[in-house]
Amino acid sequence: MYAIIASGGKQYKVEPGQVLRLEKLPGEVGASVELGPVLMLGGEGEPQVGTPELDAKVKATILEQGKARKVLVFKKKRRKGYRVKRGHRQHYTAVRIEAIEA
Repeated sequence: MYAIIASGGKQYKVEPGQVLRLEKLPGEVGASVELGPVLMLGGEGEPQVGTPELDAKVKATILEQGKARKVLVFKKKRRKGYRVKRGHRQHYTAVRIEAIEA
């Protein structure tokens, strides 16, 4: 069984046992969280599509809270002497999907 969830402005296809990196979620390492909204359920039989969401739950456990690798942002305007170099490290939460309850 799989589910399509929305988190952090993106959509993810999740299955039980899968490890996933999401946008930062509140909570400590080892805590249990509920992800949602669930947009679609599929797997056995006919898929269920929500309008706009289903009354289902995706339970997950937080494995890690961290920062991703640095992304460099370099801006330049030719012949003007304008150069700006900036870096950005995005916060993330790694979770393991425990169960999908329809």
